[in-house]
Amino acid sequence: MSMDTLQAGIAEPPYSTLPDAEIVRRIQAGDRALFEILMRRHNQRVYRAARAIVSDESEVEDVMQQAYINAFTHLHQFEARSLFSTWLTRIVVNEAVARRQRLRLAESRLETFDENRGDSMETMPSAQASPEQQAYSQELLQVLEQAVDALPDSYRSVFVLRDVEGLSTSETGDGLGLGEEAVKTRLHRARAMLRRSISERLGAVSSSAFQFHAKRCDRVVSAVLQAIVL
Repeated sequence: MSMDTLQAGIAEPPYSTLPDAEIVRRIQAGDRALFEILMRRHNQRVYRAARAIVSDESEVEDVMQQAYINAFTHLHQFEARSLFSTWLTRIVVNEAVARRQRLRLAESRLETFDENRGDSMETMPSAQASPEQQAYSQELLQVLEQAVDALPDSYRSVFVLRDVEGLSTSETGDGLGLGEEAVKTRLHRARAMLRRSISERLGAVSSSAFQFHAKRCDRVVSAVLQAIVL
């Protein structure tokens, strides 16, 4: 399938109605451009999973692109015994965790370098708000996102996957490599922490947080397709 066909609208029916497993089968058979459907179908979940672990917006899209490339490269390893979305989430989480570790190592080295000046990465002014954060018109959404970002890593990732993205307990556990009881415990504690910050307002807005807007979706899809189709 050519890039011209892709640009003309590959995600239109009948392709868009196919289940994930069938699209994967066709990609494995050589129709590689169909990978666009999987990306557009799961971009919101992939973004939220990456964002839950790598809070630096400048790194999130890189994590997403690399995770998609990793998924495409290892697509032959996917077995329909599990949901494609769960399999993909696990890949995203692994890539995000690895990226976070590299970022922390880099920060540690910078802190050491600046030690004589008394500088610290943790005390530096925060970066300017990202474009999508500026786009949020409701102050409550901003309060929620700030509260979620302030959660410890282990609680934030569980909360975002369960309450923001809406994964089940078992799907969250599969994606993060946790047992169901650990997921339930961390989710309970995360909710308690957030309630102390934003009280009763949490439930009404959590599903609208961390939206992955169309322009960014197109940018990620285009970058991945350049890597795997051309």
